[in-house]
Amino acid sequence: MSLPVEAVLPKLRAALAANAPVALVAPPGAGKTTAVAPALLGESWTAGGKLILLSPRRLAARAAAERMAEQAGEAVGATIGYRTRMDSRVSAATRIEVVTEGIFTRMLVADPELSGVAAVLFDEVHERSLDSDLALALALEAREALRPDLRLLLMSATLDGAAYQAIIPDLASITSEGRMFPVEMRHIGRDAAVRIEDSVASAIRAALAEEAGSILAFLPGAAEIERTAERLAERLPGDVDLHRLYGARDGADQRAAIRPPPPGCRKVVLATSIAETSITIDGVRVVIDSGLARRPRYDRAVGLTRLVTERASQAAVTQRAGRAGRTAPGIAIRLWEAGETAGRPRFDPPEILESDLSGLVLECARWGVSDLAALRWRDVPPAAAVAEARDRLAAIGALDADGRPTPHGERIAALPMAPVLGAMLVAGAARGLGRLAA
Repeated sequence: MSLPVEAVLPKLRAALAANAPVALVAPPGAGKTTAVAPALLGESWTAGGKLILLSPRRLAARAAAERMAEQAGEAVGATIGYRTRMDSRVSAATRIEVVTEGIFTRMLVADPELSGVAAVLFDEVHERSLDSDLALALALEAREALRPDLRLLLMSATLDGAAYQAIIPDLASITSEGRMFPVEMRHIGRDAAVRIEDSVASAIRAALAEEAGSILAFLPGAAEIERTAERLAERLPGDVDLHRLYGARDGADQRAAIRPPPPGCRKVVLATSIAETSITIDGVRVVIDSGLARRPRYDRAVGLTRLVTERASQAAVTQRAGRAGRTAPGIAIRLWEAGETAGRPRFDPPEILESDLSGLVLECARWGVSDLAALRWRDVPPAAAVAEARDRLAAIGALDADGRPTPHGERIAALPMAPVLGAMLVAGAARGLGRLAA
């Protein structure tokens, strides 16, 4: 079966051949994540170089690489591979690397010219994580200063073209059709006095009794997922498999959650927002949405980022509902009243406007940029937050008096965590207390 995005591939190839940065707007079901990169491999401008496909999450990166490799009839790690934190499947033959945004930023800082890389494809660029915004800002500077031949492709279902053209004036825009089946919206509300786990478990049992197909239920975090799983244990029909899907789950468990259920069976997948975009969970016909999400919020009082449970945005609940219509007509059951949707924030706020910027400032210092406003950002980092981050980095010895990374700062930057936590680990290891600090 052909994918909708294939209809715009000739335009996309022509724009990239002309070395124009491109924005590809492709709704869910278009096939952009797994169809575009393989379609570009044979282009003359690649000159045998790699295509780097950025993915917002480790699960999505691995799933995209596995899907593309399967379509190519190859093992993962041959022509198509992936690299995420603590997991990598690449080889000397790999031409398409799916990487998380944080991994790409480290690649770029280590090799600003991106030697051997022909193009960088930003998938789900609208999600606006701190790593995503930094990766784009550094890639734009690398292209301008060092690699004018580096192709850049921004992909999203909901790209704000005007906002990106403000920082990329020559950005070409291409729009693909999507493939979405009708989704019936049902708002059933919930009793605020009842725990969310009980409400979701009850909705799942009712949907299993009344509807056909598998179920994907969205909960705010791992703890709620585990408690909901406990409430469902021993109370599901024998032909229904229960899966839990969140970032800390084992890779084999995550793959099992995504795979189609065995013939004659259905499945229930309890997931965080990790399942909102970039992956397709085969067989899902019903989505049950708690309406809640867990997002990082910077607590200035303690200087650390903590997770806060809040109402999911309109954009997020729309993405969640769309999961029910990827392969057939579906149903989205929402645990809130219909009138409440309009009162939700339209989009999730970009992390760069409300997060601890210590990690971002340290990476920019390693890149050689002291004035962050000189880079091209979708939203310029707030000056007060940048100043606070610099003070904190200086206090832990990560930056010197001139704002350059110290050797201690380089060791901190090598760790996949907030600089203040990295400083604690480095200091603990130096005293022979690394295991205790961890």
